[in-house]
Amino acid sequence: MRLVRRLAQLGPPVSGPVAADFAATPFARLARVQAFASACDAVVTASLAGSLFFSIPTGEARGQVALYLLLTIAPFAIVGPLIGPALDRAKGGRRMLIVGTGVVRVVICLAMARSVDSLLLFPLAFAFLVSGKAYLIARSALIPGVVRTDDELVEANSKLSLVSTILSAVGGVPGIIIQVVVGAEWSLALAAIIAAAQAVAALKLPRTRVAAEPETEVEEAELRSTGVVLASEAMGMLRGIVGFLTFLLAFDLRGGGGDTPVPAGLALGRAVRDSAGFESLGGTVDTGSPSWHFAAALAGAGVGTMLGSVVAPHLRRLASEERILRGVLAGTVVAGLLAALVGGVVGLVVAALAVGTAASTGKQCFDSIVQRDAPDANRGRSFARFETRFQLVWVLGGFLPVVVPIPARIGYVVLAAAAGFALSTYLAGQRGVGRRRRAGRGPFDAPAAETAVVGPRPDSEPELTVGPERRAP
Repeated sequence: MRLVRRLAQLGPPVSGPVAADFAATPFARLARVQAFASACDAVVTASLAGSLFFSIPTGEARGQVALYLLLTIAPFAIVGPLIGPALDRAKGGRRMLIVGTGVVRVVICLAMARSVDSLLLFPLAFAFLVSGKAYLIARSALIPGVVRTDDELVEANSKLSLVSTILSAVGGVPGIIIQVVVGAEWSLALAAIIAAAQAVAALKLPRTRVAAEPETEVEEAELRSTGVVLASEAMGMLRGIVGFLTFLLAFDLRGGGGDTPVPAGLALGRAVRDSAGFESLGGTVDTGSPSWHFAAALAGAGVGTMLGSVVAPHLRRLASEERILRGVLAGTVVAGLLAALVGGVVGLVVAALAVGTAASTGKQCFDSIVQRDAPDANRGRSFARFETRFQLVWVLGGFLPVVVPIPARIGYVVLAAAAGFALSTYLAGQRGVGRRRRAGRGPFDAPAAETAVVGPRPDSEPELTVGPERRAP
């Protein structure tokens, strides 16, 4: 916890003996909520490892997972265009959404504890997943309101990512111990307690108003500038690759759908796999992969996420955000091909490590590009909008390996191809920007955004407002 406190030292200065307290700053309070949320995720993951969720035949599991992945799209489609703007303009709206996700998680965890050996565990597990994604969207909207200046946004995201990685690793340990000793029911009860702590901690977050007014024409134009659009497309592809790799490894380690009967589409995919001469890492569902293979994949992804969070701020001092994005996309291509060549456990670790690093580093770069190219845009509203889109792409990316039993080594090639496509598209878009600049038209599609002037906020307004015009309380 002392390490988490050090990571949370960001935000407006305070005086007196509480200056070193973990709850002294708004950012530190958000970091505490993030710690509880990550620990809850880790405990639930450990709880499900020995439950029906991983013991059901793979062919049946694919149909269940595919159905509930589709169902996860509906909440995001509603939260984005309908509920999102209303919460943005309501004082404390995003804070209450974070509190609400904690309360919902308590209910879900208790329901899962009563349904460990029932098929009801599938919809409950995916409801838990959706609540976690909703929390991430609300958290992204709140981050600009708990830092002193926009220059701290990348650092804040990096520190929250580190907190998440650390607590995900540490929080899973008691979950595993309780799951092995007394059963998944009790470890899920522990997850419910942690979720309740998340909800209580969220009550101490500042009552930030993300957007006091509807989106202006200047803000809309800046967010549609070429630099922001290209970066969002690249980041969206990286997030889709994360979803793809997550479910690719999950099913390949469980045996790749070798059990019968399976739908015609799955049988066709398995025939393609067999004719290509590839075998899944874990063999059939009857044998499965050793549990340490799963641990290796999770460790690779966790280390990659932490590595990206640590190196991103340093890379920004050496290269522009665009160059870093190009670099992580190129690195993902190389890592995907290398993983396909090597295969086995080494291949899955290489893929998980590279994708985790690329996604984490890319997110920091994307945040910085929005901050730089859209100075008049409201950060909370903008990040929430983009995060919603990225989560949708994550779901779509994960849907492909769920529907078709792709062997891991072929999946790595698909991963490399997707990253290569994103890289080529990004390079082509940047060349177009260069041509417009040489023609005297400027680097962006929205020149009016560069001349907009935003006046200061009245000092009499009591609440915080997320965005470039906000002030410290």
